[in-house]
Amino acid sequence: MPWKVIITHKIPEAGFDILRENGLQIEILSSEYINSYRLLADQIGHADALLCLLTDTIDSHLIDRAANLKIIANYAVGYNNIDITSCNRRGIAVSNTPGVLTETTADMAITLMLAVAKRIVEADAFTRRGSFRGWEPMLLLGADITGKTLGIIGAGRIGQAVAKRAAGFDMKILYSDPIRNTTIEKKYGAEKAALEKLLSQSDYVSLHVPLNEVTHHLLNDERLGWMKPGAFLINTSRGPVVDEQALLKALRLKKLAGAGLDVYENEPQITPGLIDLPNVVLLPHIASGTVETRDRMARMASENIIAMYKNQRPPNLVNPEVLDRG
Repeated sequence: MPWKVIITHKIPEAGFDILRENGLQIEILSSEYINSYRLLADQIGHADALLCLLTDTIDSHLIDRAANLKIIANYAVGYNNIDITSCNRRGIAVSNTPGVLTETTADMAITLMLAVAKRIVEADAFTRRGSFRGWEPMLLLGADITGKTLGIIGAGRIGQAVAKRAAGFDMKILYSDPIRNTTIEKKYGAEKAALEKLLSQSDYVSLHVPLNEVTHHLLNDERLGWMKPGAFLINTSRGPVVDEQALLKALRLKKLAGAGLDVYENEPQITPGLIDLPNVVLLPHIASGTVETRDRMARMASENIIAMYKNQRPPNLVNPEVLDRG
C-alpha cells in the first residue's frame, strides 16, 4: 500500500515530483509560513513519512503520536529541531540535506561581511531617500576587507568554503574547531587558534557551528568582550549560538563595529533594539535561498523518503543506529 507523506509546508515542486513518481500519497499541511505544530499533532498518526522544516519542532509528544511513522526527512542540514532520542526509541529514521547548501551559505557569509563593512544597506537607503548630493570625502566611510583577519568558528564544509572565498581577498585566516582541519590550513593558509586568540585578533568573525549544548550562547557577554575593538560579527549558522542581548550591548557600546545576521536567537522574533541599529544588516534566514539550492534540498529530502520506502538505507541518515540494530 502506498505510503502517506505529510509535508509541513510547501516546498519546491522538484521534491513533490519524486514522491508522486513513486506513487506516494502527499498531504501538505500549509502553503504559508504558520506554526504547524497543532495541525501536525492531529495528522501525524496517519503518516508513514514526514518531511519537515528546521522551523518545525518535532518533539517527543509528536513522535509518540506517530504510530506508523518510519522516517522524518528534515529539509535542512541541521536537525536540532527533532528529538533524536525519541526517534531512536521508536525506531524512526531521521535524515537531513547535508552538503547541498555549502556554497550558497558561504556566499551569503561573504555577502553579509561586505554589506556591513561597506555600509551597503545604509548607503542604499541614503540614496533612495534623495540624500545623495554628490561625492564627499567623508560620506559613509566603511571598512576594508582585503588584507584583514577573518576568524572562522567552525571549520566544517561551510567554514572551509568561506575560507576559500576569503583567501581571494588576501585575508589572514584563523579558525577555531575541536578538530584540526589540515585542508583549510594547506589550501588557504589558515591557522588553528584557541577561541580567545581568534576573537581578540580577528577583524571579522564568521560563525559556522551546529547548535547544541556546547554551542548555545557560544558568544556570550564574556566572549564578545574578547573580540577586537571595531570588529564585525557574521552569523549564518544558528541564532542561539549568539546571546543577542550581549550582542546588542556590545554594539550599543561600540565595542563592535557592526554585525551581519541571517539567523536569530528567538526566530522569527528579533531582539528589540537590533533593528534600530544602522550598523547591523538583518536578513530573514535566506542563506540557502537560491532556486538551485532549494530545489536540490527538496529532491534530497524526498530521495531519503523513497529510499526508506524501498527498504533501502536513506543516503543522508543521521541516526544509523536505528537501522543497524540486530
